[in-house]
Amino acid sequence: MSLLDHQLELLAPARDADIGIEAVNHGADAVYIGGPSFGARANADNSVTEIARLTRHAHRFNSRVFVTLNTVLRDDELEPSRKLVWQLYDAGVDALIIQDMGLLQIDLPPIQLHASTQCDIRTPEKARFLQDVGLSQIVLARELSLPQILAIRAATDPERCTLEFFVHGALCVAYSGQCYISAAHTGRSANRGECNQACRLPYQVVDDKGRFVAHDKHVLSMKDNNQSDNLAALVDSGIRSFKIEGRYKDMGYVKNITAHYRKRLDALIEERQTSKQPLARASSGSTTFSFTPDPNQNFNREFTDYFVRGRQADIGAFDTPKNPGQPIGFVTQVGPNWVELAVSDPAQALHNGDGLCYYDLQKELVGLAINRAESLNAAKGRWRVFPKDALSDLKDLRKGVEVNRNRDTEWVRGLEKKSSDRRIGVWLHLADTPQGLALSLTDEDGVTATAHANLVRTLAKDREVANASLREHLGKMGNSIFTALAVQVEFSQAWFVPPSVLNPLRRDALEALETARTKAFRRLPRAAAVEPPAPYPEDTLSYLANVFNQASHAFYARHGVKVVAPAFEAAQELGEVSLMITKHCVRFSLSLCPKQAKGVIGVQGTVKAEPLQLINGREKLTLRFDCKPCEMHVMGTIKNSVLQQTIKSLAPAPGEVPVNFFPRRPLNTSVG
Repeated sequence: MSLLDHQLELLAPARDADIGIEAVNHGADAVYIGGPSFGARANADNSVTEIARLTRHAHRFNSRVFVTLNTVLRDDELEPSRKLVWQLYDAGVDALIIQDMGLLQIDLPPIQLHASTQCDIRTPEKARFLQDVGLSQIVLARELSLPQILAIRAATDPERCTLEFFVHGALCVAYSGQCYISAAHTGRSANRGECNQACRLPYQVVDDKGRFVAHDKHVLSMKDNNQSDNLAALVDSGIRSFKIEGRYKDMGYVKNITAHYRKRLDALIEERQTSKQPLARASSGSTTFSFTPDPNQNFNREFTDYFVRGRQADIGAFDTPKNPGQPIGFVTQVGPNWVELAVSDPAQALHNGDGLCYYDLQKELVGLAINRAESLNAAKGRWRVFPKDALSDLKDLRKGVEVNRNRDTEWVRGLEKKSSDRRIGVWLHLADTPQGLALSLTDEDGVTATAHANLVRTLAKDREVANASLREHLGKMGNSIFTALAVQVEFSQAWFVPPSVLNPLRRDALEALETARTKAFRRLPRAAAVEPPAPYPEDTLSYLANVFNQASHAFYARHGVKVVAPAFEAAQELGEVSLMITKHCVRFSLSLCPKQAKGVIGVQGTVKAEPLQLINGREKLTLRFDCKPCEMHVMGTIKNSVLQQTIKSLAPAPGEVPVNFFPRRPLNTSVG
């Protein structure tokens, strides 16, 4: 496994190595980043050289680097992916985050493997299976409640498998790995990192009689995840790795959100120090910030804690998928090329370049970017702003409209500068030797190093003053990654040590300690699969299992699966099928759920979970409701143009053997 059971890991995203380095500097215990290919964020690729640079920096603090290799793979991609994994291992990468089980069938280095959120881990049985086949860390489905997480923890072994959970960022409305709308409509598969985000589009919602239930609503668009208030409960349920979403996000987002959760987790660790089960950080050092973290300052669709505390009525961002920002004031007057505002908090200033927004009469979000902001009366919070766009383009802008700010230029600029300092605590011990001096350093991880220097013996005039001066100068760690916890001076006589001797001695000791820490660093172990092979919880797999290559097919056959249908990307599902499976229920969100009506006089029995239809232009999708597990299926078919294009692209090359899938159980059930 990757963590001891008392360790908490803050896992931050990185679009590139520079952002990853700042994630570490802002307190991340681990960083996940895409490699040059095969990651579920197709536009967030990084070279192996850049990943190696990030890894070297992270390892200085015993932070880890995980690389996402979490797409489903074609047969012709297995060998390139194998070669890439070896390159990543040689670059020092600590673990791979994978979806395709075919990778467990090929020759990989002894690198630790983690199960991606794309594996759709919702049940204790599946979690236990993934643990037993050698996955050391598993990312649970975002839709789980605290009791469901606890049940998974009870079914798995904390000494063999770490549970990871998303605590912040954008939410996929579908169970991860169970959305095929993009693949069906455009040929761009979400399981291959190319989602077109159909869930963020506006839809007409029509009932089975053709009546409009909702008009131009983003009914598949979720608010953003924020588990800030649930961290203690998640720890008590068994979560040890706390994951921030955002491999497409910018530097400011990663700095701010990483710092926010670093402070929250540090407070929880401090609070539990005197408990029977104290907690600890998963990496070294402590972090200080030059700003106060605030999740509201970054792009968000407002926040929800989703299903952690049970089903909630307000999880959707149905009005807009954009960032509505935070309320800041009201319009008091509209001029020919300016707008006057009364800011609710007079201490809050507006800046040139700020982004404002408001809702028009149709409840659509309208952006108002400030070209110039002038203070009219600072004490009363009165401002005149000159928008970048013509006022005629700002629909329904009038006196009394509430205005939000969704971009604070001053905040953004502040995070463009150095905004954190991460240091590892060190105890220093200076002693005299027959040849001169020895400075020994011991860091908070127990790593030690010693440096020596020659010294011409001269007594100091005042022992106490001399020792105090030595402690002060030795405690100055400069631009190193260390901070002095205590300095002890043990001399047989009150020797005078000039700066010309002391400064190089301290520098040599710090360099020796860094070298010793590098030698002491240990890679995460690769877990062995149990033998005999653990049986998969089911003996038949549909397209929902995302099996797209012969190695993956062989993996499931080895674990007792008799029938394996090909992945949706194989273009063999020609009729209407589930293109998305989700815990979110449009009927519930629109107060049309039969369970909501239960017991309501005059309503009970009249509300049924009949299908609804979603319409966006020419695109039509049918919503069907499976009320027993409380799930919604978005039904549709693959477009003929996409089907033909996919069939052509998947045609086997001359001499190539196609994958032998069985989409349904054949008469001879001994098929393996």
